[in-house]
Amino acid sequence: MKAGRCLVGAVVLMAASLLGCAAMLDVSAAGASMVATGYRLVGADGGVFPFGPGAPYEGSMGGRRLAAPVVGMMAITANAGGYDLVGADGGVFTFGWIATYFGSEAGQHLAAPVVGIAPAGANGNEYDLVAADGGVFSYGNASFDGSAGGFHLAAPIVAIAPAY
Repeated sequence: MKAGRCLVGAVVLMAASLLGCAAMLDVSAAGASMVATGYRLVGADGGVFPFGPGAPYEGSMGGRRLAAPVVGMMAITANAGGYDLVGADGGVFTFGWIATYFGSEAGQHLAAPVVGIAPAGANGNEYDLVAADGGVFSYGNASFDGSAGGFHLAAPIVAIAPAY
């Protein structure tokens, strides 16, 4: 089966499950125009693989011991500046000159593994993590807007996306 790529405004989604990689969400600042000139893939081991001139390599967790596999990636800006990786244990790893660490769920007891990370605002000073049970964890200046944690879900949550 061949992996697909879908360009939707400022969002680039990779069909990561078909690649065996962690999910990736690449976003630009709200209202900014974006020219998709590349993308990054991230492996469960934290290795980052950039493709195209607009996706510089800023670092990775590849080759380092991780408590849990990497399950998601969030670009800070459309074409440069950095990115965050998130592990299934809620650990967040930041790379690049503009990426800022605001906290994580690493070391906390989670009812379900974290499955994604997304920006929670346009200024890059916040992010949300989501767990498979619908639990949402907000960091930085992000306001907590609720979660599906505690809901009876027919299927696990697999990703989170910002509402711009």
